[in-house]
Amino acid sequence: MTGRLPGTVALVTGASSGIGAATARGLAAEGAAVAVLARRRGRLDELADTIRAAGGTVLVVEADITDQPAAAAAVEQVVTELGRLDTVVNNAGIMLVGPVADAPTEEWERMLAVNVQGMLYVTRAALPHLLRAVEDSPRRVADLVNISSTAGRVARPGTAVYNLTKFGLNAFSEALRQEVGPKRLRVSVVEPGTVDTELSSHVRDGIREAIVRQVEGMELLRPADIADAVTYIVTRDRRVAVNEMLVRAAEQTW
Repeated sequence: MTGRLPGTVALVTGASSGIGAATARGLAAEGAAVAVLARRRGRLDELADTIRAAGGTVLVVEADITDQPAAAAAVEQVVTELGRLDTVVNNAGIMLVGPVADAPTEEWERMLAVNVQGMLYVTRAALPHLLRAVEDSPRRVADLVNISSTAGRVARPGTAVYNLTKFGLNAFSEALRQEVGPKRLRVSVVEPGTVDTELSSHVRDGIREAIVRQVEGMELLRPADIADAVTYIVTRDRRVAVNEMLVRAAEQTW
């Protein structure tokens, strides 16, 4: 395949559906060898078949990033089998919303585990390889892209702990950007608004219906819209760093 990322390797977490799958396809179309990581092996295999059919190179990595040794092993597998690591897209995330007063604390623990700890574990394991890529890549730049949310900018009733995870992701990303940016490892945040994915399907009955009513009649973003944003960020010349990109559905007001 031809494109703007030949000779590079990208890792996308949460790649079994939605934004992650679309991002993997987009980066592969630009010529990157793509490692797709998630827990649902069947979904990953289907995605890999699609990428290969289009002429791309793909590695399937089945792992639970909330387990630190598993996350580290997954990153090492990518580097071992594909030879390097130039781009990481931390996309894995869950949204379990509802009022704080009656929320099951297990939901909070799951969000913290995936949205925060999983992102941290993958990032920590990937950093040495990304910094090395800056030195030996023809592009002389590497990218870490964290998928946040409008919930990382706007706190609203019923989404408090989800807000906590996304505000925290944004803060972590900004601090890390200041640490590694001078070394040409770019750290970026993409903040999607309402996207037509399965994200809201995991919430409890009653709350799910409220979410559906809130966006009823709205033309939602598609996963490919966010994948386009990621592709734009990582294909810029090394002199350009797109630190933050907010992408809302055109009719979204929050």
